[in-house]
Amino acid sequence: MQTFIKNIQTAIIGTLDKNNHPFSSYAPYVHDNHRFYVYISDIATHAKNLQANPKASLFFAEDESKTSNLFARKRVSLQCESVKIARGSERFEMVLGLFSEKFDSKMVETLKKMTDFNLYEFKTVYGEATFGFGKAYFVGGEHMNTLIPRGESNPHHGVK
Repeated sequence: MQTFIKNIQTAIIGTLDKNNHPFSSYAPYVHDNHRFYVYISDIATHAKNLQANPKASLFFAEDESKTSNLFARKRVSLQCESVKIARGSERFEMVLGLFSEKFDSKMVETLKKMTDFNLYEFKTVYGEATFGFGKAYFVGGEHMNTLIPRGESNPHHGVK
């Protein structure tokens, strides 16, 4: 799962609006210490939704042009709790450094100067992964990075 996610540059973010209607968008992300991070503008709908409701999902899907079967695209869906990381904190600076390493550092520096952008951390509480027909898993384990075949019990299934 880690290898699959590592090769994807952006995450689809699922949030809920004030009326509990789902909203999907995307953002570039970094992964560090078993957490995912996105750096997004407060103007964006998904940022407003995260501020009102910290529950969110992150979705990673195989590129359509690279899949051998569109009905069996490799994908990972993670249910998460999010928190905004304080601007200027040690964690904020460290994670923005990771963004600079992974993406265009000049762009990250420009975005860092925009005070409407905030850093959000996502902690996985439940997940599912599919890597083809008959290759469906729950995501579990201490750091939520272990694949558990769907035929086995999963203590994280149904976490609210």
